[in-house]
Amino acid sequence: MSNQKKQSFLGSAAILTASALIVKLIGAVYKLPLNNILGGVGKTYFDTAYQIYNLLLTFSTAGLPIAISKLTSQAHAQGRENEKRRIFRASIWMFFLLGVLGTALMAFGAPQLAAFQENPMAAQAIRALAPAVFCVCLLACMRGYTQGQGNMTPTAVSQVLEALCKLGIGLPLAWYLVDAGFGLELGAAGAICGVTVGTVLSMLFLTFYLATHRNRTESLDVPTSSGGIIRQILVIGIPITLGNSALSIINLIDTKIVMGRLQDALLLTEDAAAALNGQYRMAMDMPNMVAAFVYPVTMSLVPFAAAALARQDSASANRIVSSAFRIIAILAFPAGIGLSVLATPIMILVLPSQYEDALAAGFHLRILGIALIFICLMILTNSILQVYGREKLPILTVVIGGITKIVMNYILVGNPRIGIKGAPISTLCCYLVIVALNLFFVWKYSPQKPRYLQIFAKPVAAAVLMGGAAWAVFGFASRLLDGVFLSLAQQLSTDPERVQFLARYLTNAASTLLGIFVGVVVYAILIVALRILRAEDVRSMPRGEKLIKLLHLK
Repeated sequence: MSNQKKQSFLGSAAILTASALIVKLIGAVYKLPLNNILGGVGKTYFDTAYQIYNLLLTFSTAGLPIAISKLTSQAHAQGRENEKRRIFRASIWMFFLLGVLGTALMAFGAPQLAAFQENPMAAQAIRALAPAVFCVCLLACMRGYTQGQGNMTPTAVSQVLEALCKLGIGLPLAWYLVDAGFGLELGAAGAICGVTVGTVLSMLFLTFYLATHRNRTESLDVPTSSGGIIRQILVIGIPITLGNSALSIINLIDTKIVMGRLQDALLLTEDAAAALNGQYRMAMDMPNMVAAFVYPVTMSLVPFAAAALARQDSASANRIVSSAFRIIAILAFPAGIGLSVLATPIMILVLPSQYEDALAAGFHLRILGIALIFICLMILTNSILQVYGREKLPILTVVIGGITKIVMNYILVGNPRIGIKGAPISTLCCYLVIVALNLFFVWKYSPQKPRYLQIFAKPVAAAVLMGGAAWAVFGFASRLLDGVFLSLAQQLSTDPERVQFLARYLTNAASTLLGIFVGVVVYAILIVALRILRAEDVRSMPRGEKLIKLLHLK
């Protein structure tokens, strides 16, 4: 990229984190009302399509863009402009072919894919996502190329554009189709149409950006042949893809087992099984939203740490990895514990028109909140192992964790006394096993052994105190505000059922938000008081030096 200032690791992470925050806020405005529109059954149709879509995307985009980013970063650090151009030209055609194949599979094999998932009514939603596979494949290539040069801005803008289309098109279309009586399966398909349109526009934006920001500087380096570059991309990318796709495959099989055991072992109808599975998937949305904030750190980690290793600067690479560990620990522990202690109130807050579903999802979220911590650590440790050239190890650990999940689901979900409650338990155990193995391998292969107790002890202590404060404030506020909002509801409505609904919802909403606010304040104070954050963790962020002075960081 011409006239481009190289961004630092944490500066790049800050850009992607800011975009992730915007995207997740937009996503919350999209998904939370969508859950209320579709309910548990429609949610299952939506997620069935998305799981198949994610599997195809994982095969085509999970590891290969990281490989492009890594190779581009190395060429960029060495000033090899011709090599960078050859990397992009060779890879874009490979991604074009993958996109065509993925789109064809989803478009023409939708009924068969839905039937495999024990959910035939999801076929329309699967078909609606088909064009998005092609666009996202090209997007992944372009994003990997720009990120490899330390430029995270195009990725950030394209992600926000994609989210806005999903909200502005998908949500109204889903509401219209359900309200007009077209059925939940078409409502789920309508919601997904917004995703497809968003990927198309994001692809056009990145295409325009690359066309107008070409680096025309003359360079004397002799690039590797296209065949050689593709071989390098595959050597680096395939192990990463297998590691990531293993979990997607496991999740696909996991859904099949859950739906199958609910119908075969517990003798539920397809709709009843879909409703229970939908409640679990609603709860799973919350950890997934939070875990998305880990990816900006890992996307920045790979190219910058790889560039440091290419310069044989292992000290810089270790500093980047250590900062990533601390940042994820600071984010993951309070998020996981906060979701767990306020699980049911949060689900009631975001699902006002699906109260029974919210109560059921609250149980799942209590367990999945703790699982969130391990999901975040899994994402980070997978990337660290990839940085150190151990791309095959995440494949092994994910497969072991996935087998744990599948076996436990088969046993627990098929038990009449446990049923769908076994799904979040097996999910927690799955990620716990993966992280335990990953942390061992990171310790074994890192040049400087990470001190896990030193990294995790203070964030855990601060998060537990924060969780206790949030829980106590919620309980106190609920008792204090119950009568206040009951009086307010009686003034707003004369219908007894409406009065009870308003009073219950307003009391829960105010108490939950107050508990979250107090928890955030308590945790922020503890972060500073316990000196969990270091100066090197924020120095490269916007206004980092001022923040260091303000918080007296060392």
